[in-house]
Amino acid sequence: MKTKYLIGMMAIAVLSACKSGEEKKEKSEFKWQVDRFADLKVLRYQVPGWDSLSLQQKKLVYYLSQAALCGRDIVFDQNYKYNLAVRRTLEALYENYKGSREGKDWEEFMIYLKRVWFSNGIHHHYSTDKFFPGFSREWFKDAVTQLDDKLLPLPENMNKEGFIPWITDIMFNPEIAPKRVNLDPNNDLIAASACHFYDGVTAEEVEKYYTGISQPNPERPLSLGLNTRVIKKDGKIVEIPWVVGGLYGQALEKVVYWLEKAKEVAENERQRQGLEKLIEYYKTGDLKTWDDYNVLWVEDTSFVDYVNGFIEVYGDPLGRKATWESVVDFRNEEATRRTKIISANAQWFEDHSPIDARFKKKEVKGVSAKVITVAQLGGDCYPSTPIGINLPNADWIRKEHGSKSVTMENITYAYNQASLGSGFLEEFCYSPEEVEMAKKYGPIADNLHTDLHECLGHGSGQLLPGVSSEALRNYHSPIEEARADLFALYFLMDPKMIELGLIESADVAKAEYSAYIRNGLMTQLTRIEPGKNIEQAHMRNRQLIARWCYEKGMKDNVIEKKVKDGKTFFVVNNYNRLRELFGELLAEIQRIKSTGDYEAARQLVENYGVKVDPELHREVLDRYSKLNLAPYGGFMNPVFEPVYKDGKLIDILVSYPEDYVEQMMYYSKNYSFLPAYN
Repeated sequence: MKTKYLIGMMAIAVLSACKSGEEKKEKSEFKWQVDRFADLKVLRYQVPGWDSLSLQQKKLVYYLSQAALCGRDIVFDQNYKYNLAVRRTLEALYENYKGSREGKDWEEFMIYLKRVWFSNGIHHHYSTDKFFPGFSREWFKDAVTQLDDKLLPLPENMNKEGFIPWITDIMFNPEIAPKRVNLDPNNDLIAASACHFYDGVTAEEVEKYYTGISQPNPERPLSLGLNTRVIKKDGKIVEIPWVVGGLYGQALEKVVYWLEKAKEVAENERQRQGLEKLIEYYKTGDLKTWDDYNVLWVEDTSFVDYVNGFIEVYGDPLGRKATWESVVDFRNEEATRRTKIISANAQWFEDHSPIDARFKKKEVKGVSAKVITVAQLGGDCYPSTPIGINLPNADWIRKEHGSKSVTMENITYAYNQASLGSGFLEEFCYSPEEVEMAKKYGPIADNLHTDLHECLGHGSGQLLPGVSSEALRNYHSPIEEARADLFALYFLMDPKMIELGLIESADVAKAEYSAYIRNGLMTQLTRIEPGKNIEQAHMRNRQLIARWCYEKGMKDNVIEKKVKDGKTFFVVNNYNRLRELFGELLAEIQRIKSTGDYEAARQLVENYGVKVDPELHREVLDRYSKLNLAPYGGFMNPVFEPVYKDGKLIDILVSYPEDYVEQMMYYSKNYSFLPAYN
């Protein structure tokens, strides 16, 4: 599970990552934001501590980073079957266009190209709505007509004359693939979604197909369908695995190549075994091997670590198919002291959770948590990245072997540095006191919320025997994210946090409570287009929690809607009662997950997490527009350059490029291994 960053949810203040005055000066002069277009900003992040790594550790990070980049094409194709064709057409035009590179059409062309790169396709990375070019059809057709046929990704049996209107229609026609993930329960979720996990099948057929597959071991169920595409062949449902030698095989071969090199410089035997098992999984597609790998991975506590695989199912409307992703990192030892305290007390938190005793784990196993320095992002984690991760996702592995949680502190630091002086807090906080509290306690409050969410929230609770992890289907993701958020919110104000030395006073929790309600009821609406509902799982989760608590707390005026100078604000009046409400909702959501109560999940999400108040939405968008901020952010990766002497690798240097277009074109030239049509 991943925790996504939301601007406005984190307090805009400097984190404590800088130690010395010299380091502070260096970081303050660093150019954090390097590009801005549409509703997006492109940032950079630093890799502090790189020079302190051993050569072996640097090699390991480098090889794993190369593996992370080699899977880039996979997520483009998973998001939509013609994304690679669109991207390569645009890139060919960028490199070979002979006309004027000035004026509105070229400017809009560059914006569209950057958006396709950023979103890994033609659908918005967050809303999943299709976005459209600002240049004209005529300009595009004329420009592509000038290109040599060999430069274009022409489908088999289609010439350029047929290709140009076809690819143009894919980009411009609002009726073609309008939404990557459509969660409207009134539609066939597969037919209404453009994602490329299914072909020629209906949601009902897919559900029936998987229901008919018996689990070899019901106590340790396999993640059926996680790494395949489902099609209909000769009238029968068939799964095509994503494996070396099969679908996406060309890219996975390269991933495996670099994993093989990483295996040779693994820090210890456990890590080497894990890499071997991951390689075996990519070669076979066997889900039992995937589980075996995850057991090895979760028990690996090496200094250098990674995520690599088909993991998260947010991109599938049925919640089965996983997009490919990768993160490469190493431990931030000083900051990890905080998460070690949390993980060491995991059993206390589980025992004192406000949920039904039937749903509690009697013995919490293997909870490990750390703060990391991200070194490279890939696949579905690039360029828009989570700020926290808790894996593996299989409930039985969590129960028997534990989970591994990370907080990406150099990523949150970069977000904060890029946001300094934005005026966001002053616009949406009700009072100067609220602004001051957010600035003073916001960074540590947000990091602790992420720690609790990832380390304990996702790993807490248990399913009742016989309940499938897929029981909640299209509502699984928002319910699971709400469960982890509520766990974190409930315990953030517990006196135990002060006793453990994690916070100095309840004001830290109050800052997070105010920020969460403000964001869930109001400021996250800056990411929604007028007239649209909320689709993204994390956003649904946050509105669900905030709106439910607002409604249930009306009698006691727990959260008050205030209007000042014609502007709407939501103010928390009773923090202790709000904490109780968080606990009550956590108990219900844990019951829903533990029992697989699909109907209750549907009612909660649809009633509280989806619909948007149009009047408030217009107001928020108007206020936000005056700040001239981009609501979404993503990152460029640092570059690692091997240094050789007499043919021997003696060092690896890190640098921070500033040209987003240059990095994207470099990736397309050096890490594009899939054909345009898969």
